[in-house]
Amino acid sequence: MQPRHVFWLKVVIHVVSLGFFAQMVWLTVSGGFGADPIQGLHHFTGKAALNTLLLTLVISPVAKALKQGMLMKVRRLVGLYSFFWAVLHVMGYLVLDLNLNWSLLASEIVSRPYLSLGAVSWFILLALTLTSFSAIQQKMGKTWQKLHNWVYLAVLLAPIHYYWSVKSGLLEPALYIAASLALLALRYRTLSRGLSLFTARRRTSQR
Repeated sequence: MQPRHVFWLKVVIHVVSLGFFAQMVWLTVSGGFGADPIQGLHHFTGKAALNTLLLTLVISPVAKALKQGMLMKVRRLVGLYSFFWAVLHVMGYLVLDLNLNWSLLASEIVSRPYLSLGAVSWFILLALTLTSFSAIQQKMGKTWQKLHNWVYLAVLLAPIHYYWSVKSGLLEPALYIAASLALLALRYRTLSRGLSLFTARRRTSQR
């Protein structure tokens, strides 16, 4: 894949993502979210964030399978859109459900397990977004990769958050959990190596 192909692929990502944003706006103003538009909006933004998050993990195995390393150049952009949707998801809940009551938001996160998982995932995405720029990567060195490995935890917790948040129609969130586990299984060696290093360092620090 040539650099110009990467450029056009990024253009496609922008067009598709902004197209979904336009669809969300249209559904909101036209009543397309049905009898419970607030819930519909929450599900739309939440699933958009989850879909793009899972897509960031799909890119790497696809790039390896097709031997197209340049595909990795678009992973950061997809990750930024995942955080974009996650911000809309949280702000929708904060504005429409809690009327910008930040203290109530904090208490809700503490008292509701599914919100706790969502909050952990959101802050992981925040940290990954803030440190995704090249200049910051260079300053952080190897620490950057260790931080960005936390994306695997977000990929695991986000679909569980979705599963616990719904009262019916559990099949779709269950499929998201299965997809997340499948993507994590593809990284079994990376995850097991990281766990081994963490365990070894912990044992060393306890001596």
